[in-house]
Amino acid sequence: MRPAARLVGLSMLILGILSWTTMLPCAKAEDLIVYTALEDDEYPGYLELFKKAHPDITVKVVRDSTGIITARLLAEKNNPQADVVWGLAATSLLVCDQAGMLAPYAPKSLARVNPLLRDPADPPRWVGIKVWETGFCVNTLEAKAQSLPIPTSLADLVKPVYRGKIIMPNPASSGTGFLTVSAILQSMGEQKGWEYLDQLHQNIAQYTHSGSKPCKMAGAGEIPIGISFGYRGIIQKKKGEPVETVFPREGCGWDAEANALIRKSVIKASAGTFLDWALGPEVMKAYARVYPVTAYPTGEPIPEGYPADPFQQLIQNDLSWAAKNREAILAEWSRRYDGKSEARK
Repeated sequence: MRPAARLVGLSMLILGILSWTTMLPCAKAEDLIVYTALEDDEYPGYLELFKKAHPDITVKVVRDSTGIITARLLAEKNNPQADVVWGLAATSLLVCDQAGMLAPYAPKSLARVNPLLRDPADPPRWVGIKVWETGFCVNTLEAKAQSLPIPTSLADLVKPVYRGKIIMPNPASSGTGFLTVSAILQSMGEQKGWEYLDQLHQNIAQYTHSGSKPCKMAGAGEIPIGISFGYRGIIQKKKGEPVETVFPREGCGWDAEANALIRKSVIKASAGTFLDWALGPEVMKAYARVYPVTAYPTGEPIPEGYPADPFQQLIQNDLSWAAKNREAILAEWSRRYDGKSEARK
């Protein structure tokens, strides 16, 4: 990697830490500190299940977007604050693992997990719980009012008719943004992938620092099309918003939301309890009610709005390649496109 690219990558990590506005909750030594990038309207329902099963364990949750949680973990490498990570991109956990930050742990339901969604080491240092994938959130009312055809593919998104009509997540701060960019580079090859992203950039009105924000803005009618992820659009439609979720015809970029035990001088017993629960059958069923691909089968039907065979909709994704090249990808993306990113708070 060029020195300038490394400098940009380092700067992005520093900006991620400086932009952190949520302080670590006031915690006692015996409290379990959990870092998560699960959606803020999603994880509280799961956590209620844990509280019912383990009322004696007090959990303090720190939640933010994938890029910010990743930056914080890396910044805290020599003085880790989190006990466990719950629902962070596997590519981010691979970066943390390369830095020696994760401790091996085999949750009780590990034998049931799809091999594609776990660290192959025995015991593993990260284990996926579910998959999230790229989806286009299209405001059908705005599309009709502006005479915009509903896009069905990545190829459609670079057509001139969509100039200034699309919002997308910044991959440096959003896991959804990163998995989308990574998928384009893997599927098209790096040269053609960057050429495609150059074309897409012409149609982008803004890059957000949240993976869900493009879909929220589309649902509110602020933009006709938001590149986001399937869960967000489908949930918004259920709430009555005029949003149609489109899964691109070329296949969806994806990542596993995964869990890990942070390597610390003292590892709390409650950390293992939490990781066992977070991969257990009760909460796995809860994941499966809104996500179509989970770590192992649950018997739940595919949620409405997803393809009948959601696994076949996913691209062939090399998570290790994505993690290894993450810093270089983000540096190059920032060099080319960061001028359209929303201001950091």
